[in-house]
Amino acid sequence: MCEDCGCGDSKIVPVEVHEHLLAGNDRTAAHNRSHFRGHGVVAINLMGSPGAGKTAILEATARALGNACRLAAITGDLETERDAVRLRAAGIPAAAITTGSACHLDAEMVHHALHDDMAHAADYLFIENVGNLVCPAIYDLGQEVNVVALSVTEGEDKPLKYPVMFRRADLVLLTKIDLLPALPEYDRAAVEDALAHVMPAPRVIAVSARTGAGVGEWVHWIQQLREQSTLARAAAS
Repeated sequence: MCEDCGCGDSKIVPVEVHEHLLAGNDRTAAHNRSHFRGHGVVAINLMGSPGAGKTAILEATARALGNACRLAAITGDLETERDAVRLRAAGIPAAAITTGSACHLDAEMVHHALHDDMAHAADYLFIENVGNLVCPAIYDLGQEVNVVALSVTEGEDKPLKYPVMFRRADLVLLTKIDLLPALPEYDRAAVEDALAHVMPAPRVIAVSARTGAGVGEWVHWIQQLREQSTLARAAAS
């Protein structure tokens, strides 16, 4: 159970408060966002279940981009730095946040991780959130967009069962599509229909980190995001 949001605790009761419970987080998130934009960094909050393929997608992204862009990452897990180690081996400077018992990252954790200069010179900062389809969606980290990795092995019903996560997503990466031959009953149309019910503007890219299928489309999407961010900064200056 998450110590911050109290999810699943039947003893927690609603009380009247004069400030939004996440107001402090939101203030730090706004500071983070200003920091990212001021340094020309596109911050992407990558969420999804444990084992959805988040780290593998970032490894594939590094392979696809080569030296064309500067990448950096912050990884979140309850314990170990294994994902950060993998990303460093793939050529992505990465800082690890171990949350202990918290089932999500929050803006303050990300703020402390930013003290490492590796994020300042990046074109893209990927924040690989703790594997969870509930709490990470609630916390603003200062990111530019939210991306959710949803593997084909998770079935078709996750968007309907965990609507908040997908409602706040700008993009869904349908991962591990190389496994589809082993999943003859998988119904992609059902997944897209479920997403259409919960996402304000459904956007899905099917990818395989193993074969590289769809990775080019994903890379094009983040490149367009950076172009839009650059234009917005120029217009504001």
